[in-house]
Amino acid sequence: MVRFLSSCFALLPAPFLVIGSMVSIQMGATLAKSLFSQVGPLGIVSLRLGLAAMVLMVWQRPKLRGHPPADYRLLMAFGLALALMNSLFYLSIARIPTGVAVAIEFSGPLLVALLHSRRWLDGLWVALAAVGVVLLSPLRTENLDPWGVAFALLAGVAWGLYIVLSARMGRVFRGGEGLALSMTVGGLALLPLGLAAEGWAMLAPPILILGLGVAVLASALPYSLEMAALRRLPVHVFGVLLSLEPAIASVISFWGIGETLTPQMMVAILLIMVAAAGVSFFQPKRPEDT
Repeated sequence: MVRFLSSCFALLPAPFLVIGSMVSIQMGATLAKSLFSQVGPLGIVSLRLGLAAMVLMVWQRPKLRGHPPADYRLLMAFGLALALMNSLFYLSIARIPTGVAVAIEFSGPLLVALLHSRRWLDGLWVALAAVGVVLLSPLRTENLDPWGVAFALLAGVAWGLYIVLSARMGRVFRGGEGLALSMTVGGLALLPLGLAAEGWAMLAPPILILGLGVAVLASALPYSLEMAALRRLPVHVFGVLLSLEPAIASVISFWGIGETLTPQMMVAILLIMVAAAGVSFFQPKRPEDT
C-alpha cells in the first residue's frame, strides 16, 4: 500500500501535493468542528491523535529500541508539543472561524523565523503579521471570542515549539518513525483528558468512524503528501505554498459549515499570509534546496 501510494504521489507535481495536504488538513478540521455539538474539542482531538497514531504505527512500523535515553526524552517532548498544539487549535476553532485561527496560529512559525534570523527583512515580515494579529484581536474585532483568539495564539507558540523539536527529531529518528511514535505519545497523553471531558460517548461507533475520518484527513494523509512533496520541492518554496493555508481554511470552512468573515478579518488574514510567504520566499537558500 505504501509503495502504491508513493507511486501515485510521484505522478503529481510537488506543488499539487502541498496544496492537497492543506486541503486535506482543513477538511479534517471542518469535519472535526461539525462534530463539536456531539463531542467537544478535547474529545475530538483525542480521537484524532489516537486513531492517527494507530494508522501511522501500522504504516511506518517504527522501531522503538536502539536509542539513548536523550532520544526518548526528545520523543516525549515532541509528542506532548504535538498534543498541546492540536488541543489548543481545536479549542480555538470551537470559538472563532477556522481561517482566522489558522492565520493567528502562523504567528508561532514567524516568531521562530525572527528568533533565528539576523536580517531586518524578517523583522519586517513579523511586524506585518503582528498588524494582522492586532486587527484580529478582540479589542479591534468585536465578533471574535477573546478565548478563541488566546487559544489560537497559544497554539502558535506550541507550533513554534513543534518546529524547533521537529528539526531535532529529524536528525534522530528515521523517516516517519518519529512522527508515528510521537503521535502515539500525544494520543496517550490526551486520552484521559478526552474521557474526562466527554466520557465514553466519544467512543460510540458512529463517532469513532467519523473520528477516523478526521485522523486520516488531518494527520495521516497530509503527512504522506508533505513528505512526498519535500523530496522534490525546495523548503522555501514549500513555505510559500504553506502561506495559502489560512485562505484554504476559510474557503473550506465556508463551504463545509457556512463560516463567514468580515472585511477586516479578510484584510488581517491577507496580511498574515503575505508575511508568511515573504519570510519563506526570502529565506537564504540552503545547498540542498538548489
